[in-house]
Amino acid sequence: MYKRIASGILALSCSFAGAYAVTAEEVLTMGKTTSAETQQAMTPKQALQRLKDGNQRFLKNTKLNRDYLAQAKRSSYGQFPWAVVLNCMDSRSVPELLFDQGLADLFILRVAGNVLNEDILGSMEFATKAVGSRLIVVLGHTSCGAVAGACEDVKLGHLNHVLDKIKPVVGPTEKETGLDNCTKPELINAIAKNNALLVARQIQEQSPIIRELLAKGEIGIVAGIHDLRTGKVTFFEEGRLMPTQKN
Repeated sequence: MYKRIASGILALSCSFAGAYAVTAEEVLTMGKTTSAETQQAMTPKQALQRLKDGNQRFLKNTKLNRDYLAQAKRSSYGQFPWAVVLNCMDSRSVPELLFDQGLADLFILRVAGNVLNEDILGSMEFATKAVGSRLIVVLGHTSCGAVAGACEDVKLGHLNHVLDKIKPVVGPTEKETGLDNCTKPELINAIAKNNALLVARQIQEQSPIIRELLAKGEIGIVAGIHDLRTGKVTFFEEGRLMPTQKN
């Protein structure tokens, strides 16, 4: 019966492929979500490559066709995300779109300035140790308002706690770049990069659970920057916190 249904779907897809640019093969995968077997077999480097490939599709506007309603129904029985992304709350930076991923592929944690706190760290431990995600990404972005606020020493209620976490990289970045004008995009973007790298290191320093998973080669951590204008994501120091014993 399933073969007959699949054949019918393939025939239907071929009929409309020209109009909707959907291949017969895509129709059979549009509603699929990551399985437990796929997640468990994936290595941290493979997970990172999936993100890179997805970003390339985004940049070329060749995003995969997906049936999100079908994915929602399928994933309602369980989820097996293979990566967790700590992202800024900026409305223009959306990891699922930038990396061209579907429902139940990624855990997304969002906070202004993609800073680290105990709630975020606990969520990462759950994602990796309990659920089996293979990769942690700390994703900053260009023209970050939180970074600019930290650079300019802005004071605003509870936001101060967020900006205080970014400030340690402001001075060193000014020295590194030779810039001290917080209105300069070059300085703000350099601070955003160094902040993402700092958080990536803080994660493994502050979490024994994640540190153990790293030591075993079961997960990797990487920092990246999303260019708001172009959509390109650039990763940094991939070899530093990525396992070497598992490819």
